[in-house]
Amino acid sequence: MEEDDGEAFECLAVLQGHDGDVKSIAFGPSHNQWGEGEEILVSASYDNTIKVWAEEAGDWYCAMTLGEDSVPQSMPSSSSGGIVHTSTVWSVGFAPGGVRFFSGSDDGAMAIWKLYTATERKKLFPHEQVVSSTDGLWKCVGRLPDAHSSYAVFSIDCAPTRAGHGRIASAGGDNSINIYREESSVGNGTSDAPKFSLEDVAVDAHDGDVNCIKWHPRD
Repeated sequence: MEEDDGEAFECLAVLQGHDGDVKSIAFGPSHNQWGEGEEILVSASYDNTIKVWAEEAGDWYCAMTLGEDSVPQSMPSSSSGGIVHTSTVWSVGFAPGGVRFFSGSDDGAMAIWKLYTATERKKLFPHEQVVSSTDGLWKCVGRLPDAHSSYAVFSIDCAPTRAGHGRIASAGGDNSINIYREESSVGNGTSDAPKFSLEDVAVDAHDGDVNCIKWHPRD
């Protein structure tokens, strides 16, 4: 990790913990649920996991490892024991507000993760292990098992608020760009069980894998 001191970037920390290549990182707000810092960092890896990093007294530590979360019975499961991602996690991206983030994997799935505060965790998930009793919790609350027709999901980016609620752009190994949108109508899901549908798709947007996608900052 590096910080600009006004003249040059200075290395603040080297974070080690993954058992494979780190494919993607993203900063998001801590919401005062981890450590003392205002931000957390999530990292996605070749080891099929996502790690959550937090800052305490100037040092960064691994607050959570997301990789063995079982898929809730209400959502489509993976082909391997209900694990969220069974292969390389290529991309992670925070939604506006930072209470959800999304992950895309080589297993073809896109997962939705929700932040639960420490108070909610103690009430809803009392047996979850955490580093500190004041820590919040990230849980998988949704999963699109074939986000790109079983091809890898290489990149995910959440739309800015002004581009419309709940839009996600994804890029995949099927050479296509997809736009998903959350179904926000009554009866179409909740924050604990969101539902997303394919809003638009650019088929064969490129002549090969689409490895990165970004929304324009102003829509």
